[in-house]
Amino acid sequence: MKAAEPSHDFEQFRDDLEAVERKIAGEIDPGLRALVVAGAIFVLLLSLVLPHAGKTRGFDILMFDTVAQADHIGLPSRVFEWFVVIFGIGFSVLALMTRRWLLAWIAAAGTAISSVFGVLSIWHRQTPGLGNYHGAGPAIGLILATIAAVVLTFHWVRVIWSRTSVHLAAEEQRRIAEKALEEERRRKLFGDD
Repeated sequence: MKAAEPSHDFEQFRDDLEAVERKIAGEIDPGLRALVVAGAIFVLLLSLVLPHAGKTRGFDILMFDTVAQADHIGLPSRVFEWFVVIFGIGFSVLALMTRRWLLAWIAAAGTAISSVFGVLSIWHRQTPGLGNYHGAGPAIGLILATIAAVVLTFHWVRVIWSRTSVHLAAEEQRRIAEKALEEERRRKLFGDD
């Protein structure tokens, strides 16, 4: 009867082990990357008050006010700014605060798309418009925001990949424990001791 006690003990903690594994699977641990991510978020916030083109600031692009219209701010810049605010700032802050894997994944995907729109916005500011119109080129706010979006994308992807290795390690531990339990059951069933 002594052989049945270890399997009973393991069965007692099986639900706890599975709950811990599910918790680990849904969480991230950015480690020191959290400082880089927080710094990039700060740069994105700063870029909202810096000029993007001519006299137009990031907030002007978000509101698409008369200043943005006067500087002929195009669709790529407007899409870029909204992606920066929603994904680069919003989801990144939520992912850092909650440490949820899904939010980090959404932040990574959104900032990757915003990086593309950032580069497209810089290119758009350097291309003549209709009637050979030459507006103000890209300013420091647009360039900093684009670089910060690329940095955020890189670091969120790295955080997501590191989460996978932690999850795999926890899963491997669970497999080893289940294999030991199965071996013990086999021995008990066939009388091998």
